[in-house]
Amino acid sequence: MRKRFVFLFVLCFVLCCSCSFARQKKDAPSLEEMAGAMIMTGFQGTSAPPSVLEAVARGRIGGIILFDKGKKAGESYNIESPAQLRALVSSLQHAAPRTLLVAVDQEGGRVRRLKAERGFFALPSAETMGRMKEAEVRDLGFRAGREMAALGINVDLAPVVDLRISPESPGLGDAGRLFGSDPALVTRQALAFGEGLYRAGVLPALKHFPGLGSAGKDSHHDLPDVTASWSEKELLPYREAFRTGWPGMVLVAHIHHRGMDERLPSSLSPAVIDGLLRRELGWDGVVISDDLQMGAVYKGRSLEERVRLAILAGNDILLFGNYLKPDPMLHEKVFQAVLDLVRSGEVSRERLEASWRRIETMKAKLAGGL
Repeated sequence: MRKRFVFLFVLCFVLCCSCSFARQKKDAPSLEEMAGAMIMTGFQGTSAPPSVLEAVARGRIGGIILFDKGKKAGESYNIESPAQLRALVSSLQHAAPRTLLVAVDQEGGRVRRLKAERGFFALPSAETMGRMKEAEVRDLGFRAGREMAALGINVDLAPVVDLRISPESPGLGDAGRLFGSDPALVTRQALAFGEGLYRAGVLPALKHFPGLGSAGKDSHHDLPDVTASWSEKELLPYREAFRTGWPGMVLVAHIHHRGMDERLPSSLSPAVIDGLLRRELGWDGVVISDDLQMGAVYKGRSLEERVRLAILAGNDILLFGNYLKPDPMLHEKVFQAVLDLVRSGEVSRERLEASWRRIETMKAKLAGGL
């Protein structure tokens, strides 16, 4: 009887181990899945093109970014109305085998993809929120997040934690995108806004690391050199956010600081991302690049080179807005570039898996009931 019991126990143990191993193999991501998870891109149209829906369904796109206005006056890009947007996002999420990250830049004021004139909540600018009480800013974040979540949007590429240092501040201060110049105030208001978003079910993103507030150029067009103007105090909002358990991601700027990296801009620099951000400041969550089609990194670099440098630097999500230079097959080109890097041995499978794990861990927070 004892022998029979031992035999049955061993048999059950082996079967359980076999089933567990089979589940692990089934659940283990393929190279293609991991490559796709790292890609966030956009498209033209108020409904998703078939090529994009197919790529999403095959796991070759892990994130979508949406824009509001087109190149012509009054023209819509992706967003016309709440009903249209809800249908668009629903079609994308239904196609996706896993939770799809759907992002907008909803900072408030002029940088607001969901505009009041199209039936969305009128979110004030960061400059205006900088003069409000912290509780009011938290409530605005929650209201904005609740609207986004109801539309199916689960990522807001906000808040901006850049300090107003440069008197010019092109593309930032002149657009009302900065909470202020005092690090304590910026930290307090930005983290309150981010907390409101997260409570509503939307992942926030701190930007633009390591600090764009002293830039004298707009990185949409040219690479700003902040070597002489950047200050350590620009890291204070990040230090505090990480200390208190920031739930979202960090977006890295296209700036050049020769003291950090003699050759490469911050968004493509291992010294800035793996060094300063991860090792020195201790951030172990998701890092997303700023748009890799912006002039600051686009000039003089092929798509393949930008993808290679961005991954080797430590970015988890490669953002290609596909807005500044539209290409209906951009997502496929980026996907193939990632695969080619792994197949050539320039990037290891383990490197992709590290990003995959961080992205999945972050997405699990959405499913956990915020």
